[in-house]
Amino acid sequence: MTTASGTGSPPRQFPHGVAVVRQSSRGVASAPDTNSFADIATWLLKGAARETEMLLLFESFIWRLIAAGIPLDRASLHIGTLHPQLLGFAWNWRREDATCYEVKVLHSTSETDSFRLNPLARIFATGEPLRRNPQNAEARTEFPMMAELGEAGITDYVALPFSSGTGYRHAMTLATKHPDGFPQSAGPEVRNVLDLFALHAERHIAQRIAENAVNAYLGEVAGRKVLSGSIKRGAGEAIRAVIWVSDLRGFTTLSDHLPGADMIVLLNAYFETLAGAVLAHGGEVLKFMGDGLLAVFPIGAQTSAKAAAHAALAAAQRARRDLDALNDGALPQLAGIDGWHPLRTGIALHEGEVFFGNIGSPERLDFTVIGPAVNEASRVEALQKKLGRSILITEAMARHIDIPLDHLGKHELRGVSLPVAVYSPRDIT
Repeated sequence: MTTASGTGSPPRQFPHGVAVVRQSSRGVASAPDTNSFADIATWLLKGAARETEMLLLFESFIWRLIAAGIPLDRASLHIGTLHPQLLGFAWNWRREDATCYEVKVLHSTSETDSFRLNPLARIFATGEPLRRNPQNAEARTEFPMMAELGEAGITDYVALPFSSGTGYRHAMTLATKHPDGFPQSAGPEVRNVLDLFALHAERHIAQRIAENAVNAYLGEVAGRKVLSGSIKRGAGEAIRAVIWVSDLRGFTTLSDHLPGADMIVLLNAYFETLAGAVLAHGGEVLKFMGDGLLAVFPIGAQTSAKAAAHAALAAAQRARRDLDALNDGALPQLAGIDGWHPLRTGIALHEGEVFFGNIGSPERLDFTVIGPAVNEASRVEALQKKLGRSILITEAMARHIDIPLDHLGKHELRGVSLPVAVYSPRDIT
């Protein structure tokens, strides 16, 4: 269970599968002291469009509703998204700690009883609004979470669905502790500003889905460049980086005797191990090429060459350890696949200048790194079979490493004019 603390109040608790992304505690400062529904509508039609963060937009909207006389004590916004691991995002606000949390929700939560028995599951399925008094025994029987709301003093709970027209599920909930619940007379005005707010939610949802999809396929750094407008063919920049090139040993043999579906399962487990190590140490995964992986650890103002080199080496060593663990304790999804292990990998690490940008045809571009340094890293990786070491490091990379390395001699590389000195961490085979 994830916990998060607000402003002096007991820590918030979130169920497994829900993780805090960020939070804001601006409180009443996020809205005018006095506000009418007409003021809120004007803000939503004009000023709110300048807000780029849904967290801050939602927080400000809630406090503006309070300034307009709506007795809110809890509110939440829930949006579905397109992501290989995430069901969606949510923003949870409470008056008691004056804090709004942004959380991400894993797909696995939709299979839990806490989700199935939640009012949100009902309105996602029916598309109909829902209103209950958590103080009523009938409401608590219908939805177990009403007992928690009732004990917290909530007297009126409203869940409102809204559609993006894309098939993803979105909703907002509002709750109050006021003895008389929400005023019926304010219903039409609240509905009007909620409809306007939904238009802003649509905008942020579309942006979030675009970010998730692009980042999942291109990586966070390349994805950010594409979304910022760097989509012209040939657009890019020369950067220094530590280059990672790796390959699965025995891939051809595995492909020959394993069915395609089993091979996909196996490759996913393998790439999750290697890519996970790269990402955990600050690297950027650029491309999966059959059984190969291309990644970089950029060098720049924020990261020195030494730091990038040590991060890349630490990632390679972690990948080796994690792959050994995968071989020793097979994942359940690999249990029914015969003759797949032990999986072995070869990793080459090289430092140099690369061109990081768009290449391809006018209609189909790819964001990648190219240049002599990438070619050299690939040629070094091909020495794995000859040298019998799973991690190979070029002299350009080794000069930034301050741990003992074994010198494996100088080697001729195809397409490279001068022999390249190659090293490997000691005790690594």
